[in-house]
Amino acid sequence: MTAPSDLRLLLAILAPLVGAGLVMASGKRPNLREACSFLAAVTLFGVVISLIPDVLAGRTPRCTLFELLPGLSFSLRADPLSMIFAVAASFLWILTVFYAAGYMRTLEEHAQTRFNACFALALFGAMGCAFSDNLLTLYLFYEIVSITTYPLVAHHQDAEGYEGGRKYLTYLTTTAKGLILPAMVLIYVLSGTLDFATNVHSGILPASAHNGVITVLYICCILGFAKNGIMPLHHWLPGAMVAPTPVSALLHAVAVVKVGVFSTVRVMLHVFGVDLMDRLNLGMPTAYFVSITILGASIIALSKDNLKLRLAYSTVSQLSYIILGVALLTPTAVAGGLVHIANHAFSKITLFFCAGAIYVATHKKNISEMNGLGRAMPWTFGAFSVAALSMIGAPPVAGFISKLYLLIGALDAGAIGIMIVLVASTLLNAAYFVPVIYHGFFGQPSAEDARHHHHEAPLAMVIPLCLTAAISVLLGLYPDLFMQFALAVVK
Repeated sequence: MTAPSDLRLLLAILAPLVGAGLVMASGKRPNLREACSFLAAVTLFGVVISLIPDVLAGRTPRCTLFELLPGLSFSLRADPLSMIFAVAASFLWILTVFYAAGYMRTLEEHAQTRFNACFALALFGAMGCAFSDNLLTLYLFYEIVSITTYPLVAHHQDAEGYEGGRKYLTYLTTTAKGLILPAMVLIYVLSGTLDFATNVHSGILPASAHNGVITVLYICCILGFAKNGIMPLHHWLPGAMVAPTPVSALLHAVAVVKVGVFSTVRVMLHVFGVDLMDRLNLGMPTAYFVSITILGASIIALSKDNLKLRLAYSTVSQLSYIILGVALLTPTAVAGGLVHIANHAFSKITLFFCAGAIYVATHKKNISEMNGLGRAMPWTFGAFSVAALSMIGAPPVAGFISKLYLLIGALDAGAIGIMIVLVASTLLNAAYFVPVIYHGFFGQPSAEDARHHHHEAPLAMVIPLCLTAAISVLLGLYPDLFMQFALAVVK
């Protein structure tokens, strides 16, 4: 019989699913519809928070729904790695409900009921991934995220939207079915289970498995979870920028890309394990491989005048910090990579919130058109500046903690080349974020903009972006919560 405490895991994935149903049922009453989304988000966050004391105390709540074969079940668990993702995603959904309502209503977007329902379903998939106890459960929820977010990417239902949606779905489902699914079958054949290991050292693959086969399986898993944005399988991510900005925030900060990197590091740590990766020398090549993405995407970001596209390529780059940290295999580097899951989420969602607020208030998308807007929209551009500093890695904002641990971890590993990559990427981060801030606060507005007297977006949008910016600072000053989870993973 399932212990009562374990049922919280089931409730965590059911809350957004039920919320989606309530949203659909109340579609003709917008206020009730948004209230249902908010209630589902608060319920989810409350359940996730209730798990924190157990996990910090070293307990691992579990809930098995059914077993197909020995070692092959549909089951859930909460461990420190789960909590990093789940706490950040569930909290940010609450703020996104308010932000999305302000954005969608101000622009009088169509299909708002479908939008809110798919948003909730995406969180259903994301929570399922966060609390998966094995590779089968993770794979099923990973695919749910892909399917339920397609309508969000193609929301505008025009040629551009359908093209972005096709690219999105093609990349993500093809890689999952072509690489993850066969790898999962072979892992089960080799090990007799798909259950994740209880610690990051052992993994689940037997010592008798051929090294070449393990290496191929590892490559399939790294590339198969294409939501992680590793080049060259990253093109879906900038293409998804055709979606409304709340969707971009969901895709690039909370659910989709975090599902990708979370799934990747979960498999690296709890299927292969640190000891096996070290023995086969899989870690350092992975670190250098993702370094190409870190630097390449940053260089591309420099060339983009469209703000959302610049942020999209920034996301491609920043996601690989997480994988790089884990690939270095030192405790400090792994902790730095894992804590960046949360730090990046709060800072990047702030940046996308700001981009949406600028568009709603001024209908401007290009950085070159934003001269002087910082003086007209000080709260929005102030929040953008704080989040940009986090992405750059400047103290005292959250991103500083991530990069500090990554640098120390690279030093521990003796990886001077990786340290150079981290410093170079930090300079590139500054090169593509500082001009946005400069244009906003110090650029001279055009004559037309001077006549229009632009002002801030609605409060429903400005308040969430200010809160996420403030939390980014708090996570830099007081990183204990997420750092406790990260350090518990590598014990």
